[in-house]
Amino acid sequence: MKAELPLHAPGTQLDKGYIGQSVPRPNTQRLLQGRGSFIDDLRFPRLAHVAFFRSPYAHARIKKLDFSKAIKSPGVLAVFDGPKVAEYCKPWVAVLAHLKGIKSPPQHAIAIGRACWQGEAVAAVVAESRSQAEDAVALVEAEWEELPVVVDMEEALAGKKIIHPEFTDNICFKREHDTGGVDDAFAQADLVVEDTFHFGRHTGVCLEGRAILADYNAAEHSLTVYHATQAPHMMQDIFSRHLGIPEANVRVICRDIGGSFGIKVHVYADEMATAAISVILRRPVKFVADRLESFLSDIHAREHRVKVKVGVKKTGEIVAFDLDDLTAIGPYSVYPRTSGIEGNQVVNLTGGPYKHQKYRAKMHCVFTNKNVTCQYRAVGHPIAVALTEGIVDLAAQKLGIDPALFRKINLIPDEAYPYTFPSGIKFEKLSHHQALDLLLKKMDYQALREEQKALRGKGVYRGIGLAAMIEVTNPSPAFYGVGGARISAQDGATLRLEPTGMVTVMCSVTEQGQGTEAIFHQIAASAVGVSLDKIKVITGDTGVTPYGGGTWASRGAGIGGEAVLQAGRALRSNILDIASKILSVEKAELDILNNEIVNKLTLESKLPLAELGRVAYFRPDTLPVDFQSELTVTRHYTPRQYGFTFTNGIQASLVEIDPDTGFVKLLKHWCVEDSGTVINPMLVDEQIRGGVVQGIGAALYEECLYGPDGQLLNGNMADYLVPMSGEMPDISCFHIETPTKQAQLGAKGVGEAGTAGAPGAIMNAVNDALLPLNARVTAMPFTPERILKALRKV
Repeated sequence: MKAELPLHAPGTQLDKGYIGQSVPRPNTQRLLQGRGSFIDDLRFPRLAHVAFFRSPYAHARIKKLDFSKAIKSPGVLAVFDGPKVAEYCKPWVAVLAHLKGIKSPPQHAIAIGRACWQGEAVAAVVAESRSQAEDAVALVEAEWEELPVVVDMEEALAGKKIIHPEFTDNICFKREHDTGGVDDAFAQADLVVEDTFHFGRHTGVCLEGRAILADYNAAEHSLTVYHATQAPHMMQDIFSRHLGIPEANVRVICRDIGGSFGIKVHVYADEMATAAISVILRRPVKFVADRLESFLSDIHAREHRVKVKVGVKKTGEIVAFDLDDLTAIGPYSVYPRTSGIEGNQVVNLTGGPYKHQKYRAKMHCVFTNKNVTCQYRAVGHPIAVALTEGIVDLAAQKLGIDPALFRKINLIPDEAYPYTFPSGIKFEKLSHHQALDLLLKKMDYQALREEQKALRGKGVYRGIGLAAMIEVTNPSPAFYGVGGARISAQDGATLRLEPTGMVTVMCSVTEQGQGTEAIFHQIAASAVGVSLDKIKVITGDTGVTPYGGGTWASRGAGIGGEAVLQAGRALRSNILDIASKILSVEKAELDILNNEIVNKLTLESKLPLAELGRVAYFRPDTLPVDFQSELTVTRHYTPRQYGFTFTNGIQASLVEIDPDTGFVKLLKHWCVEDSGTVINPMLVDEQIRGGVVQGIGAALYEECLYGPDGQLLNGNMADYLVPMSGEMPDISCFHIETPTKQAQLGAKGVGEAGTAGAPGAIMNAVNDALLPLNARVTAMPFTPERILKALRKV
């Protein structure tokens, strides 16, 4: 066995950790080393583990970092600060051209000079094991100069303390929209209702933490990254551009992910640092965020203060909406999707199901010294739906109109499509009235109202809440590509008939627990004409799958599934071409059924697919000279006619309030959803139920609490509450199918519907229960403390 030449002799200064010298690299490459790093034994490219030294302050200048003790800790291989990693990893700025005026400072893989939120990484320790790296992190010593902290978003908007000195204010992005005629509409309204809603920031709490293993090969100048991400091709592009490696030399492999919900579709600084450190050390490096790190560094979402006003006629018609949304996003806009999208979605979607034509909105995204926020399951929808449905219920109450009837009066008619909403978005075909009618029937609405009235007489306070909604799915390039982001709106699928008669499906959509691979099995089997056991699905590997966007915005079935369908149909046609040559029969007389070529009319078996594969691959000499078989087909798909494929639905919640304790008991939840063609009813229902559970968390339990000094107060599973099985009501799901005509499959998205509608339905149910007690709550989550405060008991 040939011995590997060491980069340095054992026992030299470098073996113990050294600073200030350059270390020779093979093939004349050099590992630059200076005051920002210590590097130990590099002789063997074994797997290394990285842990991060994170800022204990929400805002502080880094005066000094002392690694001298950390580098001497057992198993430590290297310690890096921000400037050293920046030599290998370019910083990024998260802006989109179509979000006019959005701004953000450059962000580095490891902070340089200043930390802007508690938990921001300011140094990295690399060791032979994770535990050794963590032990050494505890030995890093730092001197800090605390800086003014901005935590409250109203204070951030006022701008008396500026977080980033290169800017003159704390505004990341602002947007205004006005159809015109709003003031006249309010003047002509018989009633104007106003309220302010507060939404607590929360996070995804994925079962599996963020994880990355980066392996740089210096000989090939290539990087292989095993990554818990939703968008492998997006990350391939980002690793390439920011680490200076040709895109073709970067391979991102993403296997099954233990939950994501949008949390893992973003660029994280510590993950970029991990990849850069692999390049520096020329060895595989692994990072897995533990639960405490996840609370501090996984993106948060949904911190909003929203003032909304609606004008109505005595007959119940809505004439105008007015919106003022303020949202806090942390100290940076998150790359590459930006942190302006959630607020932008709130502007786009507020008032969504209703037929008013006058609408005015303004929205501000402001920097604060908290963890960053970005896209999380249903992006903006829970905010827009809850504030819309909350103010609609309040208007109905003021007019003395039943909430269900009020919605019937105002929902966009089912025959009114295609339809352009006042915010400018276009709807292809929705079914609000069908959905409402089905919901009221399935929940037996009138009987529940009668039971509610009887129980109130006995001192039992139950509430019924409704929430109609629209949902963005299957996004086109209008979502990100138009703004300059290198995020693919299309997905691709390659289908290949193997010599054995198996069909291999390779698709750019990833699997994060939503069942994408299951529906690809179904679609491919149906399209080609084979049984499910003959399908093999491969996803999440940029080295194998066609280029595509991955998993986000409920696009797996509608875009990825459509690509699989089109490729499958093309493969079927190609197989029949070959069969017609082998059998000397017209193609039109043949079909594929149960893994065999059959007569189209009689269904008589003519040729097993395995035999066709054998001939096509191994005996093409038996086929006509002028004929070439093609048993590998690739197709891509992206929606074009509309910017998005909108779905619609409506949810209802039944709750009971204990006025003595403030506790909310969920009794029953209903959901009617129109997601187009339903491919797998079980998966669709469980996607909805899972989404509802996350919506329940937002409504009743989950909130990232910060102190005035920017310290996260409940960053652990003991203090951060999530809904558990004991709190779950029965969730009944029903469907209307209005297939989109933009695609042959007709599928729309469904993954975010439950999350979008549940908070609004629960809020309205809680307030309906509190109505006879003259109390109302509008700040989520609706904790016992907040309910008792509304009841004036605390």
